[in-house]
Amino acid sequence: MANHLEHEDSPYLQQHKNNPVDWYPWCDEAFERAKNENKAIFISIGYSSCHWCHVMEHEVFENEALAEKLNASFVCIKVDREERPDIDKYYQEVHMLLNRRPGGWPTSIFATPENKPFFAGTYIPPVSAQNMLGFGELIGMISKGVEKKDETLFSNAEEIQSYLKPSQRPKDAAHLNETMVSTYLKQCEGNFDKEYGGFGTQMKFPQVSMLKGLLDIAALTKDVSALQMCTHTLDQMTRGGMYDLVEGGFCRYSTEQSWLIPHFEKMAYDNGLLSELYLHAYRVTQKKEYLQIAKETLSFMLKKMSREHLFYSASDADSNGVEGGYFVYNYEEVIAVFEQNGITSEEAKVLCSSLSISPKGNFEGSSIVRLAREKHPSYEKAIRLLSEIRAQREYPFVDKKVNAAWSAMVIKSLYLLSHYEEAFLQEAELCMDALLNKLYREGQLYHTAMIDGDAKVGAFLEDYAYLGLTLIQAYQTTLNTEYLLRAQRLCDRALELFFEGGRWYFSKAELLVEADISDSSYPGSVGIIVDALLSLGILVDEKYRRFAFMSLEYYSSQLVKKPVHFPYLFTQALRFIKEDRVLKGSRAALEKLNSAYIALEYPYLLRSISESEETLLCGVQSCFAKIEAHSDLREELRKTL
Repeated sequence: MANHLEHEDSPYLQQHKNNPVDWYPWCDEAFERAKNENKAIFISIGYSSCHWCHVMEHEVFENEALAEKLNASFVCIKVDREERPDIDKYYQEVHMLLNRRPGGWPTSIFATPENKPFFAGTYIPPVSAQNMLGFGELIGMISKGVEKKDETLFSNAEEIQSYLKPSQRPKDAAHLNETMVSTYLKQCEGNFDKEYGGFGTQMKFPQVSMLKGLLDIAALTKDVSALQMCTHTLDQMTRGGMYDLVEGGFCRYSTEQSWLIPHFEKMAYDNGLLSELYLHAYRVTQKKEYLQIAKETLSFMLKKMSREHLFYSASDADSNGVEGGYFVYNYEEVIAVFEQNGITSEEAKVLCSSLSISPKGNFEGSSIVRLAREKHPSYEKAIRLLSEIRAQREYPFVDKKVNAAWSAMVIKSLYLLSHYEEAFLQEAELCMDALLNKLYREGQLYHTAMIDGDAKVGAFLEDYAYLGLTLIQAYQTTLNTEYLLRAQRLCDRALELFFEGGRWYFSKAELLVEADISDSSYPGSVGIIVDALLSLGILVDEKYRRFAFMSLEYYSSQLVKKPVHFPYLFTQALRFIKEDRVLKGSRAALEKLNSAYIALEYPYLLRSISESEETLLCGVQSCFAKIEAHSDLREELRKTL
């Protein structure tokens, strides 16, 4: 018998509709019932492609005995963090306050009948083991505490509530200057893995914002160490494992140091942001492999992760309950297919060795494809055959939710790729139109919708910020001023809804949630909206630059001390210090300079259509040079820096 999730749109909630747990979606009815019946509240937050969410569902939420105990003493609420990131961010802050460390998914929250949280965890096993309290024992203790109105439990809940109130404005603003660059570099170097690239020595995430910061520094200062840290990481990530050599696209993260064994889910945001990073790296280094990786990644998104020019949010790690089952290979199977397709037995063995496919395997007895050495002459044929093997398998579950911010990330990269591969411009335009038609209706922006459903959840700051930034990129690519006007409208609305004297809120509707200045799974929304405002400040009206400065000033004391903790916002502070440059001219004149403009590595260069017959290279407050058809644009730009 289905619970209260039966009529929800979210694929994640639909996955739980037949659990014996009497789940509610996030709704007034659930909270009213908890108060009326004096029951503690259990809130479980996850998403459809989360491996450990599936594990906890199987071990705990499908367990009849545990479900019976939960239903007797708790009101249970299930939340899709992709559908309601405001709720997720609020309870991630609760987890940090209670545990003094970041949380993750699944997120497990216990709260009083008045929804004042007092306990937070992530995955909780069904029974106690290895010094980890089991779910059954935990809910027994909590239900007794709530029933007896345990003084400690309720005082903890009150204390947490006081900490969750928005903090006051920082007392002292720090001076933003170029000394931040050396601080940032030292902090990156202190955590850099010299052997495999990336940061840290165990579980590794792509850290796109940190790498983009290094790339900007390299482009601005020619710092060799900054460029080396970035390119070494990019090279190591694409050897295979973290990057799917067979079908393209990046997995969520690596479970170990060398990028070999990923968590196999693929997220729209990772692939959008990493495509952009590799394109920026290509612009700076002219290394063709980077352009190819971006092209393969975006081609994967278009082929496997989209329909009707709308992008899905994620694909699962598991296939038929087996983690990575779709992605890995059996040695004998591969040898047989190679030989059936004209590859000799000896060459097949050498080819397998070059792709790290072995009898023992490198992942639970099977093999993840990874380049062990330079590409074999038959590499392209091998990849085609490996793709054909996969075609016989069931593709992992795909969450067909369309997310405004995540889709915008992918579309922005399509526009950037079209600078080098013109065929992708049409795709970018079609995808932009489809997203706006789906989630931006009658002047109202929405956060998500199922691909066949209607949008119901209003947009958050990140949606306004990322879509605004992508519209600005669309203007930069096409010189269509309609995109710039739409970006301006979105940023005006974001300022109206979420801005207060320098501080930004992620949401101010149901939950008052402060916006992130740090970058977690993807860059925090404060850095992104500041990026958009700085662009509007030089393209439209200087007032937007003032709003950007107010934001940077508000967060400056944190930013100056540990810029590496806020890498995207750091790059915007650096941009504010260095200042934008802009090419102003007629559309025809700017189009003539297109190839020269695209080739420039200066990261803070824009272009803007003007009515003047002259083409000018300008800064924030003045113009530096008149640009003629024969001008060396690179040299003219260098003179202004």
